[in-house]
Amino acid sequence: MVAEGDQVPRTGIAHLPLHGGTAPPWLFQRMVHLSRYLLLVLAEEFGPQEVLRRLSDPFWFQALGCLLGFDWHSSGLTTVVCAALKEGLRGVEADAGLFIAGGKGRTSRRTPAEIEALAERFSFDPRRLVYASRMSAKVDSAALQDGYQVYHHTIFFTADGHWAVIQQGMNEATRYARRYHWLGDEVEDFVCEPHKGVVSEAVGTALNMVAREAAPARELSAQLAREGPERIVRDLERLRRLELPRRHHLEAEDFDPRRLEAGLLRAYQRQPRDFEELLGTEGVGAKTVRALALVSEVVYGAPASYRDPARYSYAHGGKDGHPYPVDRETYDRTVQALKRAVERARLGQREKLDALRRLSLALPQEC
Repeated sequence: MVAEGDQVPRTGIAHLPLHGGTAPPWLFQRMVHLSRYLLLVLAEEFGPQEVLRRLSDPFWFQALGCLLGFDWHSSGLTTVVCAALKEGLRGVEADAGLFIAGGKGRTSRRTPAEIEALAERFSFDPRRLVYASRMSAKVDSAALQDGYQVYHHTIFFTADGHWAVIQQGMNEATRYARRYHWLGDEVEDFVCEPHKGVVSEAVGTALNMVAREAAPARELSAQLAREGPERIVRDLERLRRLELPRRHHLEAEDFDPRRLEAGLLRAYQRQPRDFEELLGTEGVGAKTVRALALVSEVVYGAPASYRDPARYSYAHGGKDGHPYPVDRETYDRTVQALKRAVERARLGQREKLDALRRLSLALPQEC
């Protein structure tokens, strides 16, 4: 499907309802085993960068979740599939040429440390990857304000700096989740249309400071931040005394200017060259970005964007047991078939064959 006016298919944001429950252990263990051999086969056949490209496509990722046997219409697909991929890759990173860091909740906040630990173990430079992890999370939590709080963040990457990010946010009011996909090779600018694309049903108005048409607001926001908090606080105080038009999506009453001063002061001390550097400043979050956008638009006439990037929706299916329960026997045969395919592949080095045989010994035979 292609949106009107688009040159290429858009992928990037998926809309999924929150469902209760967890993956049963017997299923998750199978998901781990199948994930392991899928990643090894794909990496061997097509290369690690192609695996990243596929993961960055939410339709392919959704299909992967179905193949692994998880609910095809659930927010949990994101977190459980990413966890299964991460666990499945454990111990065979060098064979696949792929690494995974991050996860859900507190685990997501340990992503930079996980990247650095893997870099030390496998001898590569983590700085570019740590930056990509932090900036993608900051964009989807502060620069794109669509009503979803990001709570899951996973980065997939290679030792030479190629990466893909899958993260998910939750809207507590609607009980829906939204998934964000990134592909590093296609990110020309972290703060201008950085996603691989956009897929989801549009849900209304969003402050989208990474929209192409928001460039004037981005530029002016960085300029205002360089001039210090006093001017911005003064302008916000003045706006609070005005009656803004109903069409405005940013309300001056939403801000306590004095409570914004700490973030604004940190930005001023850093003297950001542009919006990306402003966004990357510690302490600059969603409220600071909203305040700068409001001042930029209302006081100085530099329009922000309120275009929700979501454009498509998946066809909605059922939940547990739909369209049919997991066929355990067929599932196990699939894992074994992939395992044999990997073992017979022309991997080119004896060490890799030996590593795969060690995997067979390490995996439990029954689950």
